Amino acid sequence: MNKRPVSLMLAATLLAGCTTQSPTADQPAAGQPTPAGKETKKLAVERAGTNFDTAGNMFAYAEFELSGEPLAESLGLDLDLLDAGKPDSPTPFDYAAGIESYEYSEESMYEVVEKSGLGLHLVNGPINQKRAEGKDPRQALAERYYALAESVGYAPEELFQNMFPTFVEYASGDPHYIQKVDTSKFAEGENGRYTPRYQVDFATLRWDRSKMEPVLSPSALGATYLKQALWLGDFLGGFHTVDKDEELEATSPTQDKDPNIRLGVSTADGLQGVLLAEGVWNKLAFIRDRMFLHAADGKLGAAPGTGYAPANGFVYMPHGVKVTEDGNKDFPGVKELTVTDKRSLLQDQWLMMWAASEFFGTTDQRPANPNQNPAFRAVFDGQPFPSAPAANLDKDRSNDVKADDPYSLNRDVLYTLFANLESMHWNEREQTLVDEHSGDANGQGNLADTFQIGYALESLRLFQRAVDGMPLGYASGEAAKGLNTPEGQKALKMIKGQADFILNKLWDNGLVANGYRIGKGKLDEAKTLRAQLGAIRGLTAAFLATKDEKYRLAARQLFENTTKTFWDAEAGVYRDVAGKENDYAYDPYLAGAVSAALRVGMLNLVNTDADQEKYPSLELGTLTETYTRFFRTVINGPALGKGMQASEFWDTGDFYLQSGEKEGNTDGDTVPQIQSAVEGNGPFGIAPVLLPVTVRKQ
Repeated sequence: MNKRPVSLMLAATLLAGCTTQSPTADQPAAGQPTPAGKETKKLAVERAGTNFDTAGNMFAYAEFELSGEPLAESLGLDLDLLDAGKPDSPTPFDYAAGIESYEYSEESMYEVVEKSGLGLHLVNGPINQKRAEGKDPRQALAERYYALAESVGYAPEELFQNMFPTFVEYASGDPHYIQKVDTSKFAEGENGRYTPRYQVDFATLRWDRSKMEPVLSPSALGATYLKQALWLGDFLGGFHTVDKDEELEATSPTQDKDPNIRLGVSTADGLQGVLLAEGVWNKLAFIRDRMFLHAADGKLGAAPGTGYAPANGFVYMPHGVKVTEDGNKDFPGVKELTVTDKRSLLQDQWLMMWAASEFFGTTDQRPANPNQNPAFRAVFDGQPFPSAPAANLDKDRSNDVKADDPYSLNRDVLYTLFANLESMHWNEREQTLVDEHSGDANGQGNLADTFQIGYALESLRLFQRAVDGMPLGYASGEAAKGLNTPEGQKALKMIKGQADFILNKLWDNGLVANGYRIGKGKLDEAKTLRAQLGAIRGLTAAFLATKDEKYRLAARQLFENTTKTFWDAEAGVYRDVAGKENDYAYDPYLAGAVSAALRVGMLNLVNTDADQEKYPSLELGTLTETYTRFFRTVINGPALGKGMQASEFWDTGDFYLQSGEKEGNTDGDTVPQIQSAVEGNGPFGIAPVLLPVTVRKQ
């Protein structure tokens, strides 16, 4: 490919920095979905705050992604029938899943890693700094973006302007825009629509840096990494032709040597895929080399890797690390890192491990793995991303070398995370994971939290599939012959032990307790929806990993009992706590868990001819109706601007019309355009993110 010179002026336009301060400024029958745009009577959904929780949002949107197009397609939908401009078509469920859930998920990720400025600028990423070799790192990154664009057949001169790509993201922030969003016409569209300028120029989409929490937590990093890993895996899982932009099935890792074939399933998706991969590469270099704490001396910068032995001293990711920035307002980087919370939390570990497992499957180059996608091999064959040293691809750990390619970086992080899950959080006698470890000798806690261990089971399942060379991403439920690695066998043993713990120690009158205090027993408190959903997710993961039918049977029974206990047919939502009759609180974690439980209900737990007992809650029609109604009531909301989803972009149907008709909510649903979401949100609107809400029957 021809290398084009990139001027510093162009680099500054492509990668502009950020502004730091804000200027002054009739209820349906049970189980039936509420039609789009129709206000649900006698129900109010009130927002409980506007703070953006990075970990919770990215976790929820990861579940929304998996419960989006992949779910609808698995149930038989022809994706070509989806049209953002045709609400509730082909069916309300198809639209809620294939358009709204899926696209909300995608846009939120771009908001965090490309537009808002919620973190440190990619100009200062370790790989980019190394690449600059003494020249201006802004120019180095701009040149890199040009090369990445050319690798997917995207015209470099048409790259987005005024991006703020991050390599690490902060724990929280204020998602309100700090200036008037530029909705002026950039280009003509079809059917009286137009493309707004903010879609291609992100300068007016910044958040207020003074209101960001400059803390790096593994949960926030891991959940954002998970979103990036899932989407880049989708975008780069095939090839496309340059002349017609048609997707091609991947049959060889050398297909892109043909001048008419490029990386990615399309030009546009390929671009986002390689941009996400670049961010992940820099993120992993920073995490491996700067975010691991050596318990012996309390210092960051400990070296994780495949040779890590916890018995010689813990090397782990602490829960909180404060960032002191370097003073560069436009391209902020790190001046100093300070540990503010040295604990190891189970949620931090499973979120990071889930993400790293997904990316391991994308970058896996081991000759022993027969299940590799040739399209992924083409991405990591040297151009545009480096391949791994041969020493890191064989079965011999003793010859492993430290390397900075994406696969080696990720492998060092992933194997260390698993070793710490086993050594710091696994109680061998009780056969359960515990919620926290102090980081000190004998510092393991005594609480097993049901939600956390349920999701840790899913993370362990994906880790086992990753190291054993089985498909991940949207194909993580598919059967495949694995490599039977020692680590994979350890993970399977932990999965069985943990799932049996749920059945033997947490089961309580058809539901599960919220947790278990080692030495005391089950927590004696009102059961939460969060705990039930975590257990359903975990038991389903155990079934998929072990093929032991007892875990599926238990998950099915728990799903039915959860529906009986928690579903409020009058409100059309689940109670958050058993016995409550009003004021149900939903945060992004709970919303994501509901989405996930309904998805595994449809895919793995649904009534089949082979099931001796048919549960009403697990009829496919009931599941899709419940999904749609929950989504319309809690996520979109019963009235304009009253749901968890704060705003939306054009790709969920809210197009910009040249006539100015229906300005601010052109699709007539209950989610406003970003610049029009001003009620209680200041004069400039709010980003398309999830906000906590309380559902109240009036």
